[in-house]
Amino acid sequence: MQMTFRWYGSQDDKIKLSEIRQIPGCKGIVGALFDIPVGEVWPKTRIAALKEEVEAAGFSLEVIESVNIHDDIKIGLPSRDQYIANYIETIRNLADYGIKVICYNFMPIFDWVRTNLAYELPDGSTDLAFEHKMVEGDPADIIKSVEESSNGYVLPGWEPERLARVKQLFNDYEGVDENKLANNLAYFLKAIIPVCEEVRIKMAIHPDDPPRPLFGLPRIFKNRDDMLRIESMVDSPNNGFTLCTGSLGENPDNDVPGIIREFTKKGKIPFVHARNIKFIGNEGDFHESAHLSSEGSLDMFEIMKALHDTNFDGYIRPDHGRMIWGETGRPGYGLYDRALGMTYLNGLWEALEKSND
Repeated sequence: MQMTFRWYGSQDDKIKLSEIRQIPGCKGIVGALFDIPVGEVWPKTRIAALKEEVEAAGFSLEVIESVNIHDDIKIGLPSRDQYIANYIETIRNLADYGIKVICYNFMPIFDWVRTNLAYELPDGSTDLAFEHKMVEGDPADIIKSVEESSNGYVLPGWEPERLARVKQLFNDYEGVDENKLANNLAYFLKAIIPVCEEVRIKMAIHPDDPPRPLFGLPRIFKNRDDMLRIESMVDSPNNGFTLCTGSLGENPDNDVPGIIREFTKKGKIPFVHARNIKFIGNEGDFHESAHLSSEGSLDMFEIMKALHDTNFDGYIRPDHGRMIWGETGRPGYGLYDRALGMTYLNGLWEALEKSND
């Protein structure tokens, strides 16, 4: 298991690599080139510069999160072939610089959705929250609500240039149901996986977050059955999953440790996002919590035990954290609580290793 930390780059992240370096047990950085428009090829010069910067700070750079998928591919428009060709060129460029895993998602229009980015907890810290009633009406309502609590930051997939044409995007997705979206994912995977096999990169699709249809848009990675369908699209060890405990755990019917055991044994989980959530109410509402099992609704010990018992040897990172101790910045991606989360996860792993011995 290689512990990593997501970093948004020296231009966009208040957190410095030198600060991340002080977290015990952190070996790698999960990075990306966030300013390159979706669908364009990532230039080798930019990849090389990112790798050099990360390695100069004493880390490895072997996981990219994310190389986002253009909407034309998800919708299935004729222009998708050119965007897929660009994606393949990016895969080859990343492989030339030692990238082993690419995390991506196939969520229509929006990436992960929260209705409050500054949900206040009893201890005075804030975190991310989702309330179902907030997404039952016009998407413009949730956009306004999230903007009010965003502290100037933008959710992935909620970039201003995309939101400016959100009505047109909804029109473009008319007629794209779950089956069509799944077929478009299969089309994409059949084109790129042979290249991934050639250059030894594993694709790791991230679950839909939350794992339920939103705004009438389909979701195709919600549970174990969806994973089996995605796995069958292209039978290859390079067609894998990012196991996000929080995303799958947002549906209490999902047996997260069981899913881990099944798919890790098959070598299908190269990357793990480890985080906890706490359910509020009876509508599937939740807020994110500290990583500890005692603080949330997921049993993080059983989750780490499932990884340990199946000899997980991939990459893992603490996921969304609270904003604590007066820290400001990108909601969910502060330094302090994610550092605490990493320490907790490493502690669980050490205990499992020693009890196994």
